[in-house]
Amino acid sequence: MASIEIKVPDLGSTEDIDVIEVTIQPGDTLAVEQTIAVLETDKATMDLPSSAAGQVEQVHIKVGDKVNEGTLVATLSRSEAAAPAAEPEQDAPPPAAESKPEEKPAEPVKETATKPAPAAAPTEPMLKSGGKAHATPSVRMFARELGVDISLINDGSGRKGRILREDVKRFVKQAMTSGAGTQGGAGIPPIPTVDFSQFGDIEELPLNKIKRLTGQNMSRVWLNVPMVTYHDDVDISELEAFRKATNADKNNDIRVTALVFIIKALVAAMQHFPNFNSSLSPEGDKLFLKKYFNIGIAVDTPNGLVVPVLRDVDQKGIFQLSTELSEKSELARKGKLMPADMQGGCMTISSLGGIGGTAFTPIVNAPEVAILGVTRAKIQPVWNGESFEPKLMLPLDLSYDHRVIDGAEGARFMEAVKSYLGDIRRLIL
Repeated sequence: MASIEIKVPDLGSTEDIDVIEVTIQPGDTLAVEQTIAVLETDKATMDLPSSAAGQVEQVHIKVGDKVNEGTLVATLSRSEAAAPAAEPEQDAPPPAAESKPEEKPAEPVKETATKPAPAAAPTEPMLKSGGKAHATPSVRMFARELGVDISLINDGSGRKGRILREDVKRFVKQAMTSGAGTQGGAGIPPIPTVDFSQFGDIEELPLNKIKRLTGQNMSRVWLNVPMVTYHDDVDISELEAFRKATNADKNNDIRVTALVFIIKALVAAMQHFPNFNSSLSPEGDKLFLKKYFNIGIAVDTPNGLVVPVLRDVDQKGIFQLSTELSEKSELARKGKLMPADMQGGCMTISSLGGIGGTAFTPIVNAPEVAILGVTRAKIQPVWNGESFEPKLMLPLDLSYDHRVIDGAEGARFMEAVKSYLGDIRRLIL
């Protein structure tokens, strides 16, 4: 009998992933790609498939555990005679195996495992700046993602005072509990607790992890980013006529939606306005201008909104983008997106067109500097200089970080987007 270890594959830079369901037990017979557990990150839930076939000898994880790349999940056994036939399946790389090796934050994980963190220090000393922090690049990036000034964390629990991820998490918890902001500013008075049961029957429904952490991130962005939202309408009558004609073509079996044209128009405008394809440094003293064009698309799922990313949009056509958008949206709804599928976005589109509405204020998905909101198009009378004509008008809502983009640039950017959507022939120029 051969013994096979099933481990968590490379999931990008995500760490400490929660196990919310284990679908196997000792004695079960597994097939390749069969789901053995369900994991949950701050952005999505995902099925963990088996990389080999065999009989389950032992399950090494349980609901509530936290796992990382390389964590042992289960041990399988199978006869030696069956092993050669399954080897190609076993060696097949996991879905997210393309993540760069250098992104693995191995050192902080190792230290956390070998040295327990001390009891939380008092809040006041941690809020005083301690100069240059002693931390690895991965921990610094983690702190930036949480909006934490790492220099405010004086005492790390790692070897020689090194700051670990757990220290950053503890700092955030203390700051939220005490009402102090992560930048050391004054706290915001909390909303008072109310016992609603005194007014009638109630039911408590805990939020899932995605909604909890999305709410925390949106609150952090709202407090830290001075946002402006610019509203406008664009005439998409010709675009819609072309889209319908394309979908009516019997030689084309790919369904094209208006969203893919919006994606292409957005990227075309970003190429002319590079500030929209940038991120502001945590210190606020420089911009990181990106030379790639990846667009995040907010997708409504049973577990909440997730944002899969379409990569290299500038290098792809309408049909290829339509196929990718359909595939990633379906994976999102099934909870099968990997962390790498939701990383690297340059700008996000949030579309409510399938539901309704006339306008809204989308919140910037920091560290991006802008987001485009889309609501439902409708026929409106438009004056052509002599008479009113019925036109299909699409409302657009552009929110942007006012530290990077001023009002005039925001208006010019929106006009560029409108020009591409109003005449899609411009996209090939």
